[in-house]
Amino acid sequence: MGKYRRIILKISGEALAGERGYGIDHEILHTIAQEVKQVQQTGIEVAIVVGGGNIWRGVAGSAQGLDRTTADYMGMLATTINSLALQDALEKLDVETRVLSAIEMREIAEPYIRRRAMRHLEKNRVVIFACGTGNPYFSTDTTAALRAAELEAEVILMAKGVDGVYDADPKKHPKANRYERLSHLDLLQRGLGVMDATAASLCMDNNIPIVVFNITKQGNILKAAEGADIGTVVGREE
Repeated sequence: MGKYRRIILKISGEALAGERGYGIDHEILHTIAQEVKQVQQTGIEVAIVVGGGNIWRGVAGSAQGLDRTTADYMGMLATTINSLALQDALEKLDVETRVLSAIEMREIAEPYIRRRAMRHLEKNRVVIFACGTGNPYFSTDTTAALRAAELEAEVILMAKGVDGVYDADPKKHPKANRYERLSHLDLLQRGLGVMDATAASLCMDNNIPIVVFNITKQGNILKAAEGADIGTVVGREE
Protein backbone atom coordinates (compact mmCIF):
# COMPACT_ATOMS: atom_id res chain seq x y z
CA MET A 1 0.00 0.00 0.00
CA GLY A 2 2.85 2.39 0.76
CA LYS A 3 3.16 5.35 3.07
CA TYR A 4 0.51 8.05 3.01
CA ARG A 5 1.33 11.72 2.43
CA ARG A 6 -1.44 13.31 4.53
CA ILE A 7 -3.71 11.54 7.01
CA ILE A 8 -6.69 12.29 9.22
CA LEU A 9 -6.41 10.39 12.50
CA LYS A 10 -9.78 10.03 14.23
CA ILE A 11 -9.47 9.39 17.97
CA SER A 12 -12.61 8.85 20.03
CA GLY A 13 -12.97 10.41 23.46
CA GLU A 14 -13.48 6.89 24.81
CA ALA A 15 -9.99 5.92 23.59
CA LEU A 16 -8.51 8.70 25.75
CA ALA A 17 -10.45 7.50 28.78
CA GLY A 18 -9.01 3.98 28.72
CA GLU A 19 -10.51 1.39 31.05
CA ARG A 20 -11.99 4.00 33.39
CA GLY A 21 -14.48 4.96 30.72
CA TYR A 22 -14.48 8.68 31.59
CA GLY A 23 -12.02 11.56 31.83
CA ILE A 24 -8.49 11.41 30.41
CA ASP A 25 -6.00 8.64 31.12
CA HIS A 26 -2.67 10.49 31.02
CA GLU A 27 -0.64 7.37 30.24
CA ILE A 28 -2.78 6.71 27.17
CA LEU A 29 -2.55 10.39 26.21
CA HIS A 30 1.26 10.25 26.44
CA THR A 31 1.43 7.01 24.43
CA ILE A 32 -0.76 8.44 21.65
CA ALA A 33 1.37 11.61 21.57
CA GLN A 34 4.57 9.53 21.27
CA GLU A 35 3.13 7.55 18.38
CA VAL A 36 1.88 10.68 16.59
CA LYS A 37 5.41 12.11 16.93
CA GLN A 38 6.82 8.97 15.28
CA VAL A 39 4.41 9.40 12.37
CA GLN A 40 5.24 13.10 12.00
CA GLN A 41 8.97 12.35 12.00
CA THR A 42 8.57 10.16 8.91
CA GLY A 43 7.33 13.22 7.00
CA ILE A 44 3.65 12.24 6.96
CA GLU A 45 1.35 15.24 7.50
CA VAL A 46 -0.95 14.55 10.46
CA ALA A 47 -4.32 16.10 11.25
CA ILE A 48 -6.31 14.78 14.21
CA VAL A 49 -10.03 14.84 14.91
CA VAL A 50 -10.82 14.14 18.57
CA GLY A 51 -14.18 13.11 19.98
CA GLY A 52 -15.56 14.15 23.36
CA GLY A 53 -17.44 11.06 24.57
CA ASN A 54 -15.17 10.61 27.59
CA ILE A 55 -16.51 13.90 28.97
CA TRP A 56 -19.94 14.43 27.42
CA ARG A 57 -22.12 12.79 24.77
CA GLY A 58 -24.68 15.04 23.12
CA VAL A 59 -27.01 12.18 22.17
CA ALA A 60 -27.03 10.87 25.75
CA GLY A 61 -27.68 14.36 27.12
CA SER A 62 -30.58 14.83 24.75
CA ALA A 63 -32.03 11.43 25.77
CA GLN A 64 -32.12 12.74 29.35
CA GLY A 65 -34.30 15.65 28.31
CA LEU A 66 -31.69 18.30 27.46
CA ASP A 67 -32.29 20.29 24.28
CA ARG A 68 -30.45 18.40 21.50
CA THR A 69 -28.76 21.49 20.07
CA THR A 70 -27.53 22.56 23.52
CA ALA A 71 -26.37 19.02 24.30
CA ASP A 72 -24.41 18.88 21.03
CA TYR A 73 -22.72 22.22 21.69
CA MET A 74 -21.70 20.89 25.10
CA GLY A 75 -20.19 17.88 23.32
CA MET A 76 -18.21 20.23 21.07
CA LEU A 77 -16.76 21.95 24.12
CA ALA A 78 -15.75 18.52 25.46
CA THR A 79 -13.74 17.91 22.26
CA THR A 80 -11.89 21.16 22.97
CA ILE A 81 -10.79 19.89 26.39
CA ASN A 82 -9.43 16.72 24.75
CA SER A 83 -7.76 18.72 21.97
CA LEU A 84 -5.92 20.96 24.44
CA ALA A 85 -4.81 17.94 26.47
CA LEU A 86 -3.46 16.27 23.31
CA GLN A 87 -1.74 19.48 22.23
CA ASP A 88 -0.05 19.75 25.62
CA ALA A 89 1.13 16.12 25.46
CA LEU A 90 2.53 16.62 21.95
CA GLU A 91 4.28 19.89 22.78
CA LYS A 92 5.95 18.26 25.79
CA LEU A 93 7.56 15.99 23.17
CA ASP A 94 8.65 19.05 21.11
CA VAL A 95 6.04 18.45 18.40
CA GLU A 96 4.78 21.75 16.99
CA THR A 97 0.99 21.58 17.23
CA ARG A 98 -1.98 23.82 16.43
CA VAL A 99 -5.55 23.48 17.65
CA LEU A 100 -8.08 24.79 15.13
CA SER A 101 -11.61 25.20 16.40
CA ALA A 102 -14.84 25.28 14.37
CA ILE A 103 -16.28 27.50 17.13
CA GLU A 104 -14.24 30.62 17.71
CA MET A 105 -12.39 30.84 21.03
CA ARG A 106 -9.40 33.01 20.27
CA GLU A 107 -7.71 32.72 23.62
CA ILE A 108 -7.16 28.97 23.36
CA ALA A 109 -7.38 27.98 19.68
CA GLU A 110 -7.16 29.35 16.16
CA PRO A 111 -10.39 29.54 14.15
CA TYR A 112 -10.71 26.79 11.54
CA ILE A 113 -9.77 28.17 8.13
CA ARG A 114 -9.06 25.60 5.43
CA ARG A 115 -6.06 27.41 3.92
CA ARG A 116 -4.55 27.99 7.35
CA ALA A 117 -4.91 24.29 8.19
CA MET A 118 -3.24 23.37 4.88
CA ARG A 119 -0.36 25.76 5.60
CA HIS A 120 0.23 24.29 9.08
CA LEU A 121 0.30 20.77 7.62
CA GLU A 122 2.74 21.82 4.88
CA LYS A 123 5.01 23.17 7.63
CA ASN A 124 4.88 19.71 9.27
CA ARG A 125 2.84 20.89 12.25
CA VAL A 126 0.32 18.50 13.76
CA VAL A 127 -3.16 20.02 13.44
CA ILE A 128 -5.91 19.11 15.92
CA PHE A 129 -9.50 19.93 15.00
CA ALA A 130 -11.76 20.88 17.92
CA CYS A 131 -15.53 21.44 18.12
CA GLY A 132 -16.45 19.07 15.32
CA THR A 133 -18.01 20.82 12.33
CA GLY A 134 -19.29 23.60 14.61
CA ASN A 135 -22.86 22.46 13.98
CA PRO A 136 -25.24 20.40 16.12
CA TYR A 137 -26.50 17.05 14.77
CA PHE A 138 -23.12 16.25 13.15
CA SER A 139 -20.74 13.75 14.74
CA THR A 140 -16.96 13.95 14.97
CA ASP A 141 -16.89 11.03 12.49
CA THR A 142 -18.58 13.36 10.02
CA THR A 143 -15.99 16.01 10.94
CA ALA A 144 -13.21 13.56 10.05
CA ALA A 145 -14.85 12.85 6.67
CA LEU A 146 -15.44 16.55 5.97
CA ARG A 147 -11.89 17.62 6.91
CA ALA A 148 -10.42 14.73 4.90
CA ALA A 149 -12.32 15.94 1.82
CA GLU A 150 -11.44 19.61 2.39
CA LEU A 151 -7.75 19.00 3.04
CA GLU A 152 -7.34 16.29 0.39
CA ALA A 153 -6.17 13.73 2.94
CA GLU A 154 -5.48 10.32 1.47
CA VAL A 155 -7.05 8.29 4.25
CA ILE A 156 -8.97 8.42 7.53
CA LEU A 157 -7.38 6.27 10.21
CA MET A 158 -10.16 5.30 12.63
CA ALA A 159 -8.54 4.44 15.97
CA LYS A 160 -10.74 1.96 17.84
CA GLY A 161 -10.47 -0.41 20.79
CA VAL A 162 -10.74 -3.43 18.47
CA ASP A 163 -8.57 -4.57 15.57
CA GLY A 164 -11.03 -3.89 12.77
CA VAL A 165 -14.66 -4.26 11.75
CA TYR A 166 -16.57 -7.37 12.81
CA ASP A 167 -19.97 -8.80 11.88
CA ALA A 168 -20.89 -8.70 15.60
CA ASP A 169 -19.41 -7.19 18.76
CA PRO A 170 -16.26 -9.30 19.35
CA LYS A 171 -16.35 -8.54 23.09
CA LYS A 172 -19.79 -10.15 23.36
CA HIS A 173 -19.43 -12.71 20.57
CA PRO A 174 -16.02 -14.47 20.63
CA LYS A 175 -16.76 -16.17 17.29
CA ALA A 176 -17.46 -12.90 15.47
CA ASN A 177 -15.74 -12.66 12.08
CA ARG A 178 -13.44 -9.78 11.17
CA TYR A 179 -13.70 -8.20 7.75
CA GLU A 180 -10.42 -7.48 5.95
CA ARG A 181 -12.00 -5.32 3.25
CA LEU A 182 -15.34 -3.59 2.85
CA SER A 183 -16.87 -1.03 0.52
CA HIS A 184 -18.40 2.23 1.73
CA LEU A 185 -21.74 0.82 0.61
CA ASP A 186 -21.23 -2.17 2.92
CA LEU A 187 -20.94 0.22 5.88
CA LEU A 188 -24.19 1.91 4.95
CA GLN A 189 -26.19 -1.22 4.08
CA ARG A 190 -25.01 -3.49 6.89
CA GLY A 191 -25.04 -0.88 9.68
CA LEU A 192 -21.69 -2.07 11.00
CA GLY A 193 -21.25 0.82 13.45
CA VAL A 194 -17.87 2.01 12.20
CA MET A 195 -19.19 5.51 11.64
CA ASP A 196 -22.60 7.11 11.20
CA ALA A 197 -24.37 7.15 7.84
CA THR A 198 -23.62 10.84 7.15
CA ALA A 199 -19.88 10.27 7.59
CA ALA A 200 -19.90 7.05 5.53
CA SER A 201 -21.84 8.77 2.70
CA LEU A 202 -19.38 11.66 2.67
CA CYS A 203 -16.45 9.23 2.44
CA MET A 204 -18.18 7.29 -0.34
CA ASP A 205 -19.03 10.42 -2.35
CA ASN A 206 -15.44 11.68 -2.12
CA ASN A 207 -13.77 8.26 -2.47
CA ILE A 208 -11.95 8.56 0.88
CA PRO A 209 -10.64 5.24 2.20
CA ILE A 210 -10.93 4.38 5.90
CA VAL A 211 -8.65 2.11 7.91
CA VAL A 212 -10.16 0.81 11.17
CA PHE A 213 -7.44 -0.38 13.55
CA ASN A 214 -6.70 -1.09 17.21
CA ILE A 215 -5.20 1.95 18.95
CA THR A 216 -4.52 0.03 22.18
CA LYS A 217 -1.75 -1.98 20.52
CA GLN A 218 1.49 -0.02 20.71
CA GLY A 219 2.97 1.05 17.38
CA ASN A 220 -0.27 0.66 15.43
CA ILE A 221 -0.73 4.35 14.59
CA LEU A 222 2.62 4.39 12.77
CA LYS A 223 1.88 1.05 11.08
CA ALA A 224 -1.51 2.30 9.88
CA ALA A 225 0.01 5.57 8.62
CA GLU A 226 2.67 3.66 6.71
CA GLY A 227 0.03 1.54 5.00
CA ALA A 228 0.74 -1.72 6.83
CA ASP A 229 -1.90 -4.42 6.51
CA ILE A 230 -3.57 -4.04 9.90
CA GLY A 231 -7.24 -3.76 10.73
CA THR A 232 -10.05 -3.41 8.19
CA VAL A 233 -9.74 -1.34 5.02
CA VAL A 234 -12.92 0.34 3.79
CA GLY A 235 -13.35 1.67 0.28
CA ARG A 236 -9.95 1.22 -1.34
CA GLU A 237 -9.62 -0.97 -4.40
CA GLU A 238 -6.34 -2.84 -4.71
